[in-house]
Amino acid sequence: MAEYPTSTRAIVTTPPKDGAPTWAMQDISLRDPSPNEVLVRIVASGVCHTDLAISMVPPEYGMLFPKVMGHEGGGVVEKIGAGITHVKPGDLVLLSFDFCGADDCYNCAGEKPGFCSRFNALNLMSEAGVYKNGAGEAVAGSFFGQSSFANFALVKERSALNVTGLVRSEDELKLFVPFGCGFQTGAGAVTETARVGDKDSIAVFGLGGVGMLAVIAAKIRNAKTIVAVDKVQSRLDIAKSVGATHTINTSNFADLKADLDKAIKEIVPQGTNFNIDTTGVLPIIEAGVTSLQGGGQLILIGIMNGLTLNVDLSDLLANGKTIRGCIEGNAKPAKFVPQLIQWYHEGKLPIEKLIKFYPADDFEKALGDVHAGTTIKPILTW
Repeated sequence: MAEYPTSTRAIVTTPPKDGAPTWAMQDISLRDPSPNEVLVRIVASGVCHTDLAISMVPPEYGMLFPKVMGHEGGGVVEKIGAGITHVKPGDLVLLSFDFCGADDCYNCAGEKPGFCSRFNALNLMSEAGVYKNGAGEAVAGSFFGQSSFANFALVKERSALNVTGLVRSEDELKLFVPFGCGFQTGAGAVTETARVGDKDSIAVFGLGGVGMLAVIAAKIRNAKTIVAVDKVQSRLDIAKSVGATHTINTSNFADLKADLDKAIKEIVPQGTNFNIDTTGVLPIIEAGVTSLQGGGQLILIGIMNGLTLNVDLSDLLANGKTIRGCIEGNAKPAKFVPQLIQWYHEGKLPIEKLIKFYPADDFEKALGDVHAGTTIKPILTW
């Protein structure tokens, strides 16, 4: 029988109720690391919309409850499993998603682990019995290989990125925790998926943390035109300050698809080369297709469960347009996270403009501020 020697405070998620996620801070216990795991003292964890979305999936879809979520963690290694060689106690780590890494997994072998054949099983479904609560009941963990909404987390080998020597302090580590998912996704969509260049025009739909990093990355790549689209003016103002050449406020659009298409073409008459959608809003996605010029790409990042897109296939054929999905920026974290850190140290990633820190006990306020649009990227400090 597994021992649970490590006490921790954690945000524990139970099945959704009345159309809302149910999160509560609890004192629970954590088992010892298995051979391929690392025990990490978490210093901070970012809050991502994926945490909320998965919290809303009921048990009948195979989701384990209760469980600990969180998938943008950072911290200090406390203990390592017998098979761990790339980190040691005392090392600073940033945490990212898990993947199988098998030679016979086409995408892992091709350095596209976001499309790992076991991605959903390893990241979304959680693992039973990682924790126990005060009543002795099992609490699931290993969400995205980490479950970082806790003082201490058991982290899978491939989810733990050793950033000792790259990160200058624990305070800087706290700032960097979104590099493991949201910021990696937005920046990677531009540099690894679209591969935007200095002759390209790009529009970014939705200015949360993912969208803002897409704007910043487009500036790093010297894109000719960068159009930021949102319905919250304060976010558009921030986007302009971090690299957008133009902004579009959709809050008063009567016909979202038609008006957005028109607004983009008033800025780029021939249409954009790349559109990146982080919203999952169907009329915006439809405008993302029609506002492309020949050879353009629409890159989908936003969660869009159950949506069906009606596309004029003759438009795709005649104009060579592409619609493609993007998971984790199509990046390999072990390579891309150090790149993000380097850009920050070079002064190219003004992420302080996007981030607000909250004590972990104030997680409900952090969630409320995200919904109100007053905070772009909340980070919980432990």
